[in-house]
Amino acid sequence: MTDPATHAPSHGAPPPGVAPLDHVPAQRASPENVGIIPMSLRTAHFVLPGGVDDPATPSGGNAYDRRVGLDLPGFGWQVRPHPVHGDWPRPGDRARAELARTLRELPDGSVVLLDGLVACGVPEVVVPESERLRLAVLVHLPLGDETGLEPSVAAELDARERRVLRAAAAVVATSDWAVRRLVAHHGLAPDRVHVAAPGADIAPLAPGTDGVSHLLCVAAVTPRKGQHRLVEALAAVTDLPWECVCVGALTQDPAYVARLRELIAAHGLTDRFHLAGPRTGADLDAAYAAADLMVLASYAETYGMAVTEALARGVPVLATDVGGVPEAVGRAPDGGVPGILVPPEDPAALAAELRAWFGEADVRRRLKTAARGRRAALGGWAATARSLAGVLARLPREPRRAA
Repeated sequence: MTDPATHAPSHGAPPPGVAPLDHVPAQRASPENVGIIPMSLRTAHFVLPGGVDDPATPSGGNAYDRRVGLDLPGFGWQVRPHPVHGDWPRPGDRARAELARTLRELPDGSVVLLDGLVACGVPEVVVPESERLRLAVLVHLPLGDETGLEPSVAAELDARERRVLRAAAAVVATSDWAVRRLVAHHGLAPDRVHVAAPGADIAPLAPGTDGVSHLLCVAAVTPRKGQHRLVEALAAVTDLPWECVCVGALTQDPAYVARLRELIAAHGLTDRFHLAGPRTGADLDAAYAAADLMVLASYAETYGMAVTEALARGVPVLATDVGGVPEAVGRAPDGGVPGILVPPEDPAALAAELRAWFGEADVRRRLKTAARGRRAALGGWAATARSLAGVLARLPREPRRAA
C-alpha cells in the first residue's frame, strides 16, 4: 500500500500571508491544512511497528500510521514516533522488553497512541502502564480476525486484545463497522470507541488499458487477502481476455505464496496472473494507472484502503462484501455504486460478475461513471487527522480512570 501523501494534489499559489507549500514544515503540508499552524502543540507519543517505513512490506496500516503522524501537527499535536521492532502481535522477549522500556521511560500523564498490532498482544506490558499513561489504541484489524490462525491461537490473541482495549482510555477504529465489531465483541463502552476512517488523496484519472481487460489486486499476499479465491474465479473465465496483476508483499506468509504459485501453474495461468511484489510511489501509481478494474477477494477488512486508492483514480471495484469494504466503496453523490460486492468464499460469484463486466458495456459504463463521482466525494486525510486529534484531546486527565 502506498503512502497516500505521495498523491497530494497541487492547489496552486497560497493566499497572501500563508507560506508556500514548499516552505511549510513537512508535517503541516497536507493540502487541507496549509496555513493551520497552532500557537502551541501538545505532544502525543506514537508507538508503532518497527517496519512501518519498510518499502518491502507496505500495508494500509503502515500507510495510515505514517500519514496521520504527518497530519496531526496541523490539528495541535506534535507526534513523537516510537517504532518498536518485533514479530507483532506475538513478539519475542527482546521486542517485549523494548516495548516495556519505551513505555516505562515516558513521563507520567503522557498521551500515548499505540498501534494495536504492537499493543494488543502484550497486555502484561501495556495494561499496567494504563494506570499512569493516557492510552489510546488504534486498531487496524482485530488480532483474532487474521485468516489462517489456529483456533487456539486466535482465541488467545482475542483474549489478550480484550484486556488491552478494556484498559485503554480510548480505542480508535477505521470504520463504523469496526467500531460496532469492537464494542460488541469485546464488551467495550460505546463512548470509548471512536472512528477515524482513512482518507484518500485524489489522483489523476487512470487511463487504463482497453477499458476492460486489465485487472489489478493491491494487497499483501496472505490468506486473509484471498488471492487463491481470485485465481479460482479467473480459472473459470479463461475464455475472456483478462490479465491480472497482484501488487503486494510476498514475504509475510511464504508458505501461502508458494501454494498460490502452484495453484496459478496448475490452472495454466502463469502468463496471465502475475505476482508483482510490493510497489510504492511512482511504480504503484503506474500500476493503478494501467488498471481497468480493481479486484479484491479478502476474507476480512476493517476498511479497505486499496479500494479508496482505486476510486481516487476513478477505477471501479469488484470486491468481497466483508467488514468495512462497503463503507470504502460507498456511493457517488448521485447514489451510484462504484463497485460490485460478492460474498467471500464464493469464486463462482466472482467469476459471474467478471463475465458481466466483460460482456455488458452498460455495466462497465455505469460503474465507471459512479467511480468518478465517488472519486470527487472521497474524504481527505485531514478529516482523519482531525478525528484522531479530537480523540486525543478528550482523553481523561487522570490515567487511572481508564482502568
